[in-house]
Amino acid sequence: MHTVHNSIRLEPFKVACSSCNLRELCLPVGMSQEQVDRLEAIVATRRTVARGDALFRTGDAFTSLYAVRTGFFKTCVSSEDGRDQVTGFQMAGELLGLDGIGADRHTCDAVSLEDSQVCVIPYHMLEDLSRELSDLQRHFHRIMSREIVRDHGVMLLLGSMRAEERLAAFLLNLTQRLQTRGFSSSSLVLRMTREEIGSYLGLKLETVSRAFSKFQEDGLLEVKQRQIRVLAPEALQALINGSSC
Repeated sequence: MHTVHNSIRLEPFKVACSSCNLRELCLPVGMSQEQVDRLEAIVATRRTVARGDALFRTGDAFTSLYAVRTGFFKTCVSSEDGRDQVTGFQMAGELLGLDGIGADRHTCDAVSLEDSQVCVIPYHMLEDLSRELSDLQRHFHRIMSREIVRDHGVMLLLGSMRAEERLAAFLLNLTQRLQTRGFSSSSLVLRMTREEIGSYLGLKLETVSRAFSKFQEDGLLEVKQRQIRVLAPEALQALINGSSC
């Protein structure tokens, strides 16, 4: 069984959920202050995870869910030939650890792509509280449903889209999620490498690089290493729409 890296630090919980700028993403809308206080009581610690370190590994015992407070993660599984297959990217306001609920063990690795911080939510305590607070239970089910829908979207991506369409869908999804968090809808810094994007989209590194170059040549993107500016989101959307006709 794997253990998490020593550079993951546990810290006392200093900022209450009620004053967190991710509250609207993490917590159910309409919870009373008393209900928020009860939820805060079970979120006892934060963890700081250094870039490149694992929050958890495949096979680790499942005990908690983790709400990403700052930073960026990738989830990945090891294929039979030893290569890592990226299964998702998670950013602030999203949950990690849902994979462990079924078997009480994690079925993937969660690796930090930059120095990150997560709020630790002990799962058995969340379950107990969810039984009492129907709003919280509904919110949690909504989160799980969103993850299932996202997985279906990735399957559609891999099954029916050409390389450029896959990259266009990936970039638009990323900018939309960042915009929800108050960031620019057109400018972003990619926290993942081209190779990691390729692994997630089922493309070779060279194919991803070619698609980026073509988007830049066609005036759809401005690319400066990991800094991306989306110049023509409607053209990227048109690419995707064309694949689903």
